[in-house]
Amino acid sequence: MRQNRISKFWGSTMNLMHIKYAVEVANEGSINKAAEKLYVGQPNLSRAIKELEASLGVKIFERSAKGMGLTSDGETFIRYAKTILRQVDEVESIFNGSGSVKKRFSISVPRASYISDAFARFSHSLTNEAEAEIIYKETNSLRAIKNILHEDYKLGIIRYAENYDKYFKTMLDEKDMQYEMITEFSYVLAMSRDNPLASAEKITFDALKDYIEIAHADPYVPSLPLSQVRKEELPDNIGRRIFVFERASQFELLSENPETFMWVSPIPQKLLDRYDLVQIPCEENKKIYKDILIYKRDYKLTVLDKAFIDELCKSKREMF
Repeated sequence: MRQNRISKFWGSTMNLMHIKYAVEVANEGSINKAAEKLYVGQPNLSRAIKELEASLGVKIFERSAKGMGLTSDGETFIRYAKTILRQVDEVESIFNGSGSVKKRFSISVPRASYISDAFARFSHSLTNEAEAEIIYKETNSLRAIKNILHEDYKLGIIRYAENYDKYFKTMLDEKDMQYEMITEFSYVLAMSRDNPLASAEKITFDALKDYIEIAHADPYVPSLPLSQVRKEELPDNIGRRIFVFERASQFELLSENPETFMWVSPIPQKLLDRYDLVQIPCEENKKIYKDILIYKRDYKLTVLDKAFIDELCKSKREMF
């Protein structure tokens, strides 16, 4: 029924400005902040949202002291709204004299150097494009899936431990998503060349306990509490940890502090050389991880998508 109401709305007379307003409020989570970005008065924006909800016949936003949150109907509406606004932009670009449609590419990925290296090489394919909009977001697996389902991202790469393979594939099947394995691997240790362990013939888990581990702050398996996932991913014998959310900080820390180390997927040699790092396998670490490419089952890969995947495959062959 909800889908029918929304479909009926799209078939009626629409005010595109109201739709743009709703998308901005959803992005900001606040009427006041959205009004500032849109350069409209807060009362006018609030009235426009109410008119939009009345036309639609559903409640798009939940109002609370914390701001404006999307209802279940609202999430569906905003997903359609973003698609329509993007298509309107494309139509305008065709008839405003440019004669070309802006090409778009969007992907969510784990924080992996071999993937970012592939993306950097892929960026060279944009040289001859008149217009292009590229979105590359490093995040955890759950957010990568949500970005495809709710934020109009087209591609994602998710990473999980091998023992969660059945769980993730079942979830992807339920959400009608296509998945293809890119690679599987065990983490290696990354550290400064000046780290005392860098010259060791063999590194054990016990040898790491006197050093500082750098770890990503948001490993995530949807069915498990975050505390349990962290416990599985991070051994209990490490007393000092620094949590980071992006790779630039991790490389600076590893390079500047020889007492730090990090578990990583294999890193391209040129990046190791740039930050004066080494990567060393640990025989005791036998856990296998998988990197999986995902997208909606009914999605047709674009020329840009295929160009990125080609570079990703090249990077994988060089590293694994």
